[in-house]
Amino acid sequence: MLPMIDSTLPLLTQGYAWLPDLRRRHGGDTVVRTRLGGRAAVALHGREAVEFFYDGRHVIRHGALPTPVLDTLFGRGAVHTLDGGVHRVRKDMFVSLLMADQGIEALLSRVREYWSQAVESWAGREVVLFDETAGVLARAVCDWTGLPVSEAQARELTADCVAMVDGFATPGPRHWRARGARRRQEGRLARTVEEVRRGVAHLGLAVPRGDSAGARSAGPHSAGPHSAGPHSAGPHSAGARSALKTVSRHRDADGRLLDARTAAVELLNVIRPTVAIAWFAVFAAHALHRDPAQRIALRSDPGPYARAFAHEVRRFYPFVPFLSGLVPQDVEFRGETIRQGSLVLLDVYGHHHDPALWPDPYRFDPQRFLGREPALGDLIPQGGGDARTGHRCPGEDIAVQVLAELAAALAGLDFDVPEQDLTIPIHRIPTRPRSGFVASFPGRADVGAAAGAREAAGRG
Repeated sequence: MLPMIDSTLPLLTQGYAWLPDLRRRHGGDTVVRTRLGGRAAVALHGREAVEFFYDGRHVIRHGALPTPVLDTLFGRGAVHTLDGGVHRVRKDMFVSLLMADQGIEALLSRVREYWSQAVESWAGREVVLFDETAGVLARAVCDWTGLPVSEAQARELTADCVAMVDGFATPGPRHWRARGARRRQEGRLARTVEEVRRGVAHLGLAVPRGDSAGARSAGPHSAGPHSAGPHSAGPHSAGARSALKTVSRHRDADGRLLDARTAAVELLNVIRPTVAIAWFAVFAAHALHRDPAQRIALRSDPGPYARAFAHEVRRFYPFVPFLSGLVPQDVEFRGETIRQGSLVLLDVYGHHHDPALWPDPYRFDPQRFLGREPALGDLIPQGGGDARTGHRCPGEDIAVQVLAELAAALAGLDFDVPEQDLTIPIHRIPTRPRSGFVASFPGRADVGAAAGAREAAGRG
């Protein structure tokens, strides 16, 4: 038997299309063998594959992620690399932070406030929505996390979180920027964790909730509409149970505190994915631009329809190409033996565009999700299985709610879309509209006139 050709180069050149194309060349099989990064790999597809992949008896995470991904996207020692009891204890920390209704609403309120401030600053300007949204999300999650940041630090953190996501799946300059960004932010956050443990007061921990109004009206000392400077806790104080405090004091399965660097990694695993919602937000803007009827629907129903719209953005647009794990022992899937130590790849992009799972999969249609939540094995941009106990992202509902909020907010804004390159290159991982989606906003007087006209039309 001839050795299988390694697929690393085709993956790098084809991007999201690589795995679906590989499956097509094998007649659409749900199990396809290949090599990736010099290792034997088996690609799986379909609902049954999702269930198999998220069964810890079949697939583990330790050792599955290549070093380039660890050193950019997730960080060494991250929860994504753990299994069994060690994973459950670490995961419980994230569940307590990211899945409580009160915590989700607290983050949403910060997103709303920073978004409103940003929109005010856009009057009479052309802005790149991707960049602006990433900045809003970074400031909101830092405030919610209890992490004090100056205006300059907020800009640097935004750029670094974007770089970590943008450069994890590519060689070259983007990748090295991502590594540098992670080193910089891990170092800074590790020092912050050490200060928290020494009892040094941090704004997000020390400012009483009642003082938040004073922080909100920062007056002449404010650094601008997004300010959360060194003398301000931002528009909200984080309260006694901030993520910064929780992660700094977390004890792992062995009863020990996380070392400061690992604690920094896990703080970034709260902050970075929140900033990454900017990718979905700019896809939402793209969908609204392609189909103006969606804007009308969102304006008339910013609740259930906005949530359905958010789900469809996560299905239709490419973000995660596939997920990977390792087989700890010989296992069987659909009559095929998968040998111990093999990489297992769960096809995500192909799953979301499979006509057997989604009728007319290349049509953007939020109606698919109106009145129903997707089943665990249906929509998997942030993983499958149980988010509380398995490896599905515990921040998924934050992503959905924030995206629904931003989609409805975008639909409610009046702006022009100047000529630009809005193509979404499928070979680039992660991808987004090439221009970042440039929007031109009217001046304040024009905004008031447009709002008055809409109000008059509504009365009519």
